[in-house]
Amino acid sequence: MSKISIYQVFTRLFGNKNATPIYNGSLKENGSGKMSDFNDKALTAIKEIGITHIWYTGIIEHATCESYTDYNIKAQHPTVVKGRAGSPYAITDYFDVNPYLADDVSKRMKEFESLIERTHKNGLKAIIDFVPNHVARQYDSDVYPEKNFGKNDDKNAAFSPNNDFYYIPNEPMHIADGMGTDTGELVKNIYEEFPAKATGNDQFNAYPTVNDWYETVKLNYGVDYSNGGAKHFNSIPPLWDKMVGILEFWCGKKIDAIRCDMVEMVPVEFWKYAIVRIKENYPQVIFIAEVYNPAEYHNYLKRGGFDYLYDKVGLYDCLRDIICNNAPAYNISRCWENLEGIDAKMLRFLENHDEHRIAAKQFARNPYHALPAMFVSATLHTGPVMIYFGQEVGESAFGQAGYSGDDGKTTIFDFFNVPEHQKWMNNGKFDGADLSKNQTQLRDTYVKLLNFAIKSDAIGRGKFYDLMWANNFDGGPDSRFIYAYLRYCEGEKLLLVINFHKSEEQKFRLKIPEHALNILGLSLDLKISLLDIFSDLAINKASLVNASEMEFNLTLNPLQSCVFTMK
Repeated sequence: MSKISIYQVFTRLFGNKNATPIYNGSLKENGSGKMSDFNDKALTAIKEIGITHIWYTGIIEHATCESYTDYNIKAQHPTVVKGRAGSPYAITDYFDVNPYLADDVSKRMKEFESLIERTHKNGLKAIIDFVPNHVARQYDSDVYPEKNFGKNDDKNAAFSPNNDFYYIPNEPMHIADGMGTDTGELVKNIYEEFPAKATGNDQFNAYPTVNDWYETVKLNYGVDYSNGGAKHFNSIPPLWDKMVGILEFWCGKKIDAIRCDMVEMVPVEFWKYAIVRIKENYPQVIFIAEVYNPAEYHNYLKRGGFDYLYDKVGLYDCLRDIICNNAPAYNISRCWENLEGIDAKMLRFLENHDEHRIAAKQFARNPYHALPAMFVSATLHTGPVMIYFGQEVGESAFGQAGYSGDDGKTTIFDFFNVPEHQKWMNNGKFDGADLSKNQTQLRDTYVKLLNFAIKSDAIGRGKFYDLMWANNFDGGPDSRFIYAYLRYCEGEKLLLVINFHKSEEQKFRLKIPEHALNILGLSLDLKISLLDIFSDLAINKASLVNASEMEFNLTLNPLQSCVFTMK
């Protein structure tokens, strides 16, 4: 398999052309992107960035303040909705598509199927979310009402392995100040929930706060959290097969991969049960896990059966610290060492919907400052790399959209726009005509990097060799700013060198040890030459100093990344 390169899009925002949305605006006021915005022109332009997979975030129907009663989609109470648009992780119907994404609401599922068909026709593969840990407080399937959760629950039991939910018996849910969304309309009825259900972020009480996932309720996979996490799996809990049925439903729509939300909040035993069953009928479907506990990585790969895991608590955190001048470049070595051989299973990124935009004031401010880190993310190992739409043109998520506030993240709760992305979209032309010169150069760099990553055999399927251990000597690279490694396979041998310093040129000698040459099948007698095939700026700056020691003089400009072929 060649290297996977993912383009995450927030579906409701991607195609929205409204350049002047208002704070906390409604769907009518601010508009929404549609599935039809991903036309052939858009998908071709996305693929040309160097993308193999597109992650359509926010497809499945979720809680929103918008009403679709004409289509038998019940309105949600604003007290338990976050934002006018609502959170895509508060699912109200696992078997349906968000109505506001459709041109014709009555044909919304057909439009989704057409989207997947167009995606494949344009040489891309499709990813959607699966949210297994929690649902919206007012979950109510209009497609399969008979499959609603909790219909046979014993609501007098705080926990039962046969229940779909956890309950706080004989106590109503208490509404905290500040909870919910102001729609500008008088709410006629207060929200009532009796007995209260446990909240999605493992709050087993009737008093969720505004800082909790109060819009969601926790699903019960047979774990008794009130009794030390005792597991009741001797008989498969009813919820397990219900969730497998949901996965089968979407796999039947010909999706290619599933990004699974908050995997560690669901027992690994369920994942083993579910993934095995799905892959019996859909062996090609890839499962990607959002995980944050490195101690459980091997568990979710070996027992759970996941194909790839988030590398957030690891390389993302490390690279972010380097970008923000809080850590040295040599910390990268510790990241791959700590993974103990599962590097190829890690999904690398610098942005997604949960993280700050690189160009935001909460992160790097200048998107160019992250390019060395993006280079490492894309080339360090064979695992997938991902970017978030707008990252390639320096989107900063500046200002307040509504519920999300000014948090340096593109809103997932509001109907709004993504201004820098809109410049590339250019009212549906997808030609980047409205981008500044700096934005065009930034995007060109992403295009060059990602296309290189997916086309290079050494990057896509080759091995890795860290050179930093052999370069701790006077005149060698300053490991606070320089990181160097080899990627190699039969027919392609690459030396990659990165300068993280934002303002200073780095001049140094780099040694390729005999041990590395032996592994690469190269002889010390060859007088190896280096040619930079990536940056174009360092050609002829790599000169052989000592053939017997295989040392080279190198000069790297600030923020420069080089790929040298070894001939």
